[in-house]
Amino acid sequence: MKVNAISLRAGSAFLLDGKLLVVTKNEINQPGKGAAVAQIEARDARTGVKTNLRFRTQEALEAAELFETDYSFLYDDGEKLHFMNQDTYDQIEVEYDVLGDLRPFLQENMIVQIKTYEASPISITLPQKVTLEVVEADPVVKGQTQSSSYKPAKLENGVSVLVPPHIEAGTRIVVNTTDASYVERAKD
Repeated sequence: MKVNAISLRAGSAFLLDGKLLVVTKNEINQPGKGAAVAQIEARDARTGVKTNLRFRTQEALEAAELFETDYSFLYDDGEKLHFMNQDTYDQIEVEYDVLGDLRPFLQENMIVQIKTYEASPISITLPQKVTLEVVEADPVVKGQTQSSSYKPAKLENGVSVLVPPHIEAGTRIVVNTTDASYVERAKD
């Protein structure tokens, strides 16, 4: 199946010169003169090597058919991540580079979507929001309520985020996994 370069999104996959490439970023550039160009950052699904490619926006590429299935995260053995299919209870192992920068947000029993191509895992999609506990935060300073300033805080998974001044250590907060940003104080 053919697909235009302009329609590729992060997470979609295509075949080029016999290699399966997974899109990590797609930017459309419109120069002052000439046709628009799609600048695609892609990761080779087999080797993990990232490459930057340029295509005309209407250029047809061979789309790879991916299957998306829900899996539950079981554990990390230090070398690979282990997941269980929610329907068949089959277990699979996934290399660290498939998850990329999102690894700190992965929690036990978390339901994720794993895209596979010819039965091998290509990409993992985490829930958009996760609830984590703040383990380190600067103390609250009186009189800081007038400005909308944020302060750095360290979460239980080691990630640093900017939080409002009223958040203290021990507070549970909701964090956006796509950009590691504070969303709100957890309701639980």
